[in-house]
Order: sequence, then C-alpha cells, then structure tokens
Amino acid sequence: MSLSERRVDYRKSSFDEGGADPDPVVQFRRWLEEAESAGVPEPNAMTLATADAEGDPAARIVLLRGVDDRGFVFFTDYRSQKGRELEANPRAALVFFWHALERQVRVSGSVARVTRAESASYFETRPRGSQLGAWGSEQSAVVTGRDAIDQAVESAGRRFADQPVPCPPHWGGYRVEPREIEFWQGRPSRLHDRLRYSRVAGAWKVERLSP
Repeated sequence: MSLSERRVDYRKSSFDEGGADPDPVVQFRRWLEEAESAGVPEPNAMTLATADAEGDPAARIVLLRGVDDRGFVFFTDYRSQKGRELEANPRAALVFFWHALERQVRVSGSVARVTRAESASYFETRPRGSQLGAWGSEQSAVVTGRDAIDQAVESAGRRFADQPVPCPPHWGGYRVEPREIEFWQGRPSRLHDRLRYSRVAGAWKVERLSP
C-alpha cells in the first residue's frame, strides 16, 4: 500500500469545551495519566523543536521530567545542539503524540534554565551509568568512534570511583514556560477536536480551532 492510500479514521473519543479543565496544566496531567493507564510506551516522550539564531529549525525526541504551573522541564547537556540553540534563541515547541488514544498536545513558549539545585536534585536520581555518561560525553560533538566515547566514560568512572557522581556544570534542565497549549483529539473524517489555551493578561483563554 502506498503512503497516499494509508487511512486511519479516528473514533475513540471526543474533546469539547465542557469537558476541558480551565487550567491546561491540569488538563495535560489528566491526559498524561490516561496515556500511562492505556499502556502507551514512554508517554512522557515528546518532540522538542528549537531554532538557532538564524531561524534554522531542528527537532528531536526528549523526555519530559517535570510539569507544574511554571512549565515543562527536560534535562540535557548545555553544550549540545539544542542547548546551543536555546541559548541563542530561548524559545521552543513541544509535541506529545499518544497514538493509542488518538491524541496530541502541542506546547509553545519561552525557555529558561532551571536552578542548579533543581538540576542537581534530578541528577541524583539518574542511574550511575547515565551520570558517568554526562561527564564522559560532550553531546552532539564529533568523535572519532565509539571507542572514544567508551574510554571517556571509563575515565569518568575512575575519576569518581567509590564516591557519588556530582552534577556536571555543563549539564542541567530547561523549563518551557508555555504561552500556548493545544489539545488535539482525533475524530472521524478528519474533523478533529482542537482546543487551544492562550495566556492572556496572566489568565488562560480557551478557543476551539477549525480542524
């Protein structure tokens, strides 16, 4: 079957203003919990889209590690491509897609680093191998081969032998502070439900968008 012939008619649910929480963070948590209950693999996986100073875009999958009224948090190497882009252009977009529920959530807003205390607190929860990897790998940098990575991580292991691995100064979290959050529920005949929350004068305004 060709790509142009592939069709899925979404019929699992609907989403209207009456069933939407006035707070989009509460609504997001509700949908995230339902995705977890439905057995969606890594329901906290999200596409993170950034752009450099010239406006050239890039996107990749990262994991959401926290969400509250302040925004959506993920962690990375500040020296990575996304880290460099966020320092030059501190805005981003996120996309969550839960196919099993025929749902999508889009988030856009400004980005700021979380505090060092927040980064260190999360870093302590990571497996030791991941902690050592944060010291041994300069994310997105060109390397000569896999051996170079393995050797750098082994060196980090020797450096921190028999002691806790501290959070590197080049590693930490970013928080996407949402300006808009859109909830998308698949519906038959491509007439999907789309509710967009926009922050206006410190409050959230909810509007329905045409599919």
